[in-house]
Amino acid sequence: MGKIVKSESRIKKEAYWERLQHIVKTYRNVAFVEVDNVSSKQIATIRAKLRAIDAHMIMGKNTLMKASLTAYAQSLEGEDTNVNIIKSQLVGNINLILTNGDLGEVKEVLDSEVRPSPAKAGMIAPIDVTVPAGPTGLDPKQTSFFQNLQIQTKIVKAQIDIVNAKQVIFVGEKVDGTQAMLLDKLKIYPFEYKMNITKIIQDGSMFDAKVLSLTNDAILAKFKKAVKTQAQLSLAAGYPTAASAPHSILNAFKNMVAVCAATEYSFPQAAAYLNAAKNAPAAGAAPAQASKDAAPVEEKKEEPEDVDMGGLFGADEDDY
Repeated sequence: MGKIVKSESRIKKEAYWERLQHIVKTYRNVAFVEVDNVSSKQIATIRAKLRAIDAHMIMGKNTLMKASLTAYAQSLEGEDTNVNIIKSQLVGNINLILTNGDLGEVKEVLDSEVRPSPAKAGMIAPIDVTVPAGPTGLDPKQTSFFQNLQIQTKIVKAQIDIVNAKQVIFVGEKVDGTQAMLLDKLKIYPFEYKMNITKIIQDGSMFDAKVLSLTNDAILAKFKKAVKTQAQLSLAAGYPTAASAPHSILNAFKNMVAVCAATEYSFPQAAAYLNAAKNAPAAGAAPAQASKDAAPVEEKKEEPEDVDMGGLFGADEDDY
């Protein structure tokens, strides 16, 4: 029986099959990315940058990826949570980036590779687009584009000038042909193509990609606010918790000091506070003492000056 010769396509599929299984087994953190309208040059540059931080991009057909992951899951003795989550997310033009490092670094790599994109008819606008005021470089024969979009113009030195800036595209709305053609003539490329992360898997749990934009300061601020709210609820309900315990202890100490102030009972810590209160200067005492100790300032009396009348009645030495 002759040896079966595998086609080049078959060899590539088997290599891809094994590579996907190996990477899923080795790396536990996953970013799901959209690659719509991303150029091959962008992808090549991103791959190189990802390899530098020990991250790997897997792109391919969903059917082949799911089949490879299913076979890998069947070969395991136990259940791999990541495999099931990955398979559930392989819908549409979604690809994978896997790493054991920080997914925030992966996002920085993706955000660094952006290329401008013209507005195309039929696409949904991701941002608002405004046409600025000023010269356009277009000849007066093309005023119809501006009239259709209700953009006020004037003719200056045989070219069209836009009088006031005008918003022509609104976020979330479909771009029509006239808008796309006008922006193309003005050489305005308002949109951008890049890889966008939709979901991530971190330590076996899936999160929205927005968590990658959270800073340590923002997380600490949210944690402090939650602890403060918990302490307030615990104190109001009279139910002690770790968050309310410091406040309860402090309030109890204040009550004990108040009892010592009203009775003859005392203990060292309360005595220290009461003595400090007794020795504290009364309100307004410091300014009064300062004014008392201040040396009196003698007021200078102005002496009347002799005013020279300028020989009003004449002087003895005047010659006539």
